[in-house]
Amino acid sequence: MSQSRRMMIGLSAALLVTGLMVPPVAAQELKEIRIGFQKAGLFPAVKQRATLEKVFKEKGIGVRWVEFQFGPPILEAINTGNVDFGYAGDAPPIFAQAARANLVYIAAIPSRGYNQGIVVPENSPIKTLADLKGKKVGFGKGSSAHNTTVAALEKAGLTYADITPVYLGPADAVAAFAGGNIDAWSIWDPYLALAEGKQARVIAFSKDVQDSISFFLANKDFTTRHPDIVALFNKTFADEGKWAEANRAEVATRLQEATGVDKAATTRAVERSNYTVVPITDQIVATQQQTADRFFKLGLIPKAVDVREIVWKWTPGS
Repeated sequence: MSQSRRMMIGLSAALLVTGLMVPPVAAQELKEIRIGFQKAGLFPAVKQRATLEKVFKEKGIGVRWVEFQFGPPILEAINTGNVDFGYAGDAPPIFAQAARANLVYIAAIPSRGYNQGIVVPENSPIKTLADLKGKKVGFGKGSSAHNTTVAALEKAGLTYADITPVYLGPADAVAAFAGGNIDAWSIWDPYLALAEGKQARVIAFSKDVQDSISFFLANKDFTTRHPDIVALFNKTFADEGKWAEANRAEVATRLQEATGVDKAATTRAVERSNYTVVPITDQIVATQQQTADRFFKLGLIPKAVDVREIVWKWTPGS
């Protein structure tokens, strides 16, 4: 059994244990959409504003939000049909596609490159990316932070074998970083902003090593059955993205209400975020393909993938 397949099975088991598995939507009628979300990005603010609930209520469709710690478990839930939509960084859908997950890219939010980075303790002797050689670096396996780490090593002329990767979800990584059990931590907002607020030092933002893009994804079968719902989902989030770009102070307030994350850290994260939702362009596909090729070259995914094969075409206004 491949490493990625074992990871998918393990995530399925974890979802069952934590009670996050919910019954698939019946093919014949749609009464509810299920959305996987995490503390990062625009989703918590949209949830707090109940915008989707208002839009889909007109169609007699309810909305259920299911919270996850980070991207890979969200995509496993999409794959198994236990949620219909989700949001993740660049690496999770690549690992999922390599494991033949039943999902598609439906839209994207290109990053300004400041919402993810690699941090070290303030008094750490690590000053540059090259200083990571021989060090323990924590990040979520298959997460966007995994990609940032790999890209950072390439930038510094190091190999993956030059570090000791320590695979940790955000909650476990917080404790490991605070306790000195890892030398560096590759992470995204709001955890990045929280770490900065506690005097952690950023040695590189994602913009310094790669083009960062986050994605909206959906279950492939759901998308085939309900393309109008997927288009409406995208349009609603695109409208919410325009609102967020123009109302950052309110976004920070909504996110703080939704997540309970420190207001100063939330504000820092919001101020450096991009919220513009766009279709999956040829350039975005090319950037994502570079990431996929990087993971395959390192042997981190079991086979080469063609990103374009799982892109759902969305035309704004449709």
